[in-house]
Amino acid sequence: MAANTSKNLSQAVKSGLRVPVGHIIVSGRWRSTELVADLQKSIQVHYEDSLGVVDFHPSSSIGVIYVSEADAVCGTGYRQKCVKLHMANRIRGIVIVERTPASDQYFKDVQIFCGLEIGLSVVPVSGPIEAAGFLKQLVHAEGKQSVNVFKKPAPQPNVDSAVLATLRTVPTLGEVKARQLLAKFKSIHGIGCASFQDLSAVVGHAAAQNVRQFFHGI
Repeated sequence: MAANTSKNLSQAVKSGLRVPVGHIIVSGRWRSTELVADLQKSIQVHYEDSLGVVDFHPSSSIGVIYVSEADAVCGTGYRQKCVKLHMANRIRGIVIVERTPASDQYFKDVQIFCGLEIGLSVVPVSGPIEAAGFLKQLVHAEGKQSVNVFKKPAPQPNVDSAVLATLRTVPTLGEVKARQLLAKFKSIHGIGCASFQDLSAVVGHAAAQNVRQFFHGI
């Protein structure tokens, strides 16, 4: 049984993948889509037909699953994919979710399951173009970590680039405030559970309201 489980997980997420700096590997099922066309404007795109449940690899260590409006409304298919990504345990998992007027009431279910229950980073987007912008951010963030390897970096918290990029999708929340929140609350989960008052004490009322809106839709 254990051997079968291991085999299933290896098929769910491609192992040994190497993504060149500044490039992104995309599942073949995304060929000729609006999202990929936007990616190709500024980064190199490579297709791979055997990525398993993963839709995008912006780096060798990050796997991204895209939950469409229809997926969020149906509410079942994405769960199995996300669990497989989580259990593969070789890459950091991010879930991009289309949050539209039609899917808004279902977004919280996706967020609770993927974010709080199995520990993946959840990023809401309005559609493919915003998703492409987020993926570009990840590619560039990973690239910055890979260059100048002999240069001593400035002291800073060891913040996971995917988590930081997730927080920076909160409107008006820049890198400085995102790092302040992570320093205070330690994780995406901690920030999502923080009260408005606690958030305000760190980043101010306006940013705190945007954070609450991002996580809870209120």
